[in-house]
Amino acid sequence: MGDLKSTLLLFLLLVVITGLIYPLTMTGVGQLLFPHQANGSLIKEHGRVVGSALIGQYFREPEYFWSRPSATSPMPYNAAGSSASNLGPNNPVLAQHVAARVKALKAADPAEQGPVPVDLVTSSASGLDPDISIAAARYQIPRIAKAGGINPTVLQQLVQENTQYPLLGYIGEPVVNVLKLNLALHARYVQMHPLKATPVKH
Repeated sequence: MGDLKSTLLLFLLLVVITGLIYPLTMTGVGQLLFPHQANGSLIKEHGRVVGSALIGQYFREPEYFWSRPSATSPMPYNAAGSSASNLGPNNPVLAQHVAARVKALKAADPAEQGPVPVDLVTSSASGLDPDISIAAARYQIPRIAKAGGINPTVLQQLVQENTQYPLLGYIGEPVVNVLKLNLALHARYVQMHPLKATPVKH
């Protein structure tokens, strides 16, 4: 009986520590030191939540930047169903998908003859990637400049202002968050045409 009592007391102590004290402590520390990250890295526009900096969104208006393709189902960027296409590099279906995406990009901007950045025609492992490379953002500038009537130099500046650089200067690659970039772009549209600008669709 003595051993049983000791075992039960140890079990209850571990339950309290690992199931109550530790989670509450970590939650408190997160809310105190990293409230933005702890609450989902939400992005707000005029007091309204429009998305998360961690979850990509589907954009297809020609006057806005397009995100990286998503393979989640039943819809793109489904945060409840994060997944990749699981198509290997030698799979002909992957080649077909890439070819179709390249064709769509060329059709949207026939004058652009440069190579298409790989992240504009392949999905990420999670299907939720909110970022694109600087090359992918710059590739879209001619299309957006023509469709939205904005000087390409202004678009180059917006891309530069919304570029996130590697941690400590070398951990990772420079990336551009598409939602943040499109919100900045939409603000520029509103400044140019306050009565004509339409809300950016997420």
